[in-house]
Amino acid sequence: MDCMPTQDQIREALRAVIDPELRKDIVELEMVRSIDVHPTGVVDVMVSLTTPGCPIRSHFQTGVANAVKALDGVTGVNVSFDVLSDEEKGNLQRKLGRGGPLPSGALAQVKNVICVGSGKGGVGKSSVTANLAAALTAEGKQVGVLDADVWGYSQPRMLGLGAQRPKVNEQRRIVPPEAGDGIKVMSIGFFIEEDAAVVWRGPMLHKALQQFLEDVDWGALDYLLVDLPPGTGDVSMTLAQLLPDARFLLVTTPQPVAQKVARRSAEMATKVRLEIAGVVENMSGFVAPDGERYALFGDGGGQLLADELGVPLLGKVPLTMPLREQADAGTPLVAADPDDPAAQAVRDVAKGLIALTPVALPVMQSEPEPAGLNVIPPRPVGMSLPMA
Repeated sequence: MDCMPTQDQIREALRAVIDPELRKDIVELEMVRSIDVHPTGVVDVMVSLTTPGCPIRSHFQTGVANAVKALDGVTGVNVSFDVLSDEEKGNLQRKLGRGGPLPSGALAQVKNVICVGSGKGGVGKSSVTANLAAALTAEGKQVGVLDADVWGYSQPRMLGLGAQRPKVNEQRRIVPPEAGDGIKVMSIGFFIEEDAAVVWRGPMLHKALQQFLEDVDWGALDYLLVDLPPGTGDVSMTLAQLLPDARFLLVTTPQPVAQKVARRSAEMATKVRLEIAGVVENMSGFVAPDGERYALFGDGGGQLLADELGVPLLGKVPLTMPLREQADAGTPLVAADPDDPAAQAVRDVAKGLIALTPVALPVMQSEPEPAGLNVIPPRPVGMSLPMA
């Protein structure tokens, strides 16, 4: 029989097991509670979870078993689980620099989070978000949209969902309504009277956004697009805190004023350590029905911003009449008229974004193995949103 691996060798092998939400390995996260090596070649590993009913327990069970089985001399692997104490959770929070609670699996199957921001209003950021969601879906991706523009929410209308009320599943998670070809959408607009004003201060916004991220059953997504409000205030800071691995997509118009304001959003993203994925120049000229193009807002601002930041210009989206009409009609132009110049430009943005965001998430197990713990439905966190 081959020599038995040491505990240090096993611990090193377990660095291949990544927490898909925290994006760090379980050794670095100090989730490996114990390792026991038996003379028969059987290895017992105990992993500490953040919550007893962790939805991704089976992911860890499979990852640990595969990593240890690959070592010479191992004849079998037993994986068991316990739960981090409150003190251990607090230590882990401090280690990760998180102000809020540790995740409990709600975003575990979301591969990429893209925050779409602009710095200023009126540059078409929300219409870019809605059409980008449709374009990514047309490329075969599973997509969700979080309307984080709490005061100026518009995604339900742009995606044709109106003010329907979301349902709650057996695990007491909010089920996001689906638009078009399965785009999952969450917005404060689903919980208040249609077109009502939202008059909230920062702490309420923080709790609502936290609930939209952690208490919504997003499921498996390739992209979660977050439609940010204008500016660099509470919402952007909260999302940077809750989503430390998100990427920032800047939307600007060609004119220098918009480009300079968008630069401030880039500075905010840099300060809170969010990676900037690229720039989209929206309203890049007006294309008339006869095909003639007019540079209403100047030219070149998007490229200047991208060059200044050292990131790619992912696309230049012209302003067309169907782009506005389809936004009001509730069907993204990309889906309604894919041959329109604006729709083609957004499709190019989607392809560029896909090229920048290769799959980094470990493959999740399709069939869960027998549970080592009784599965307890997660308790809702954050504030209670009005459901009536």
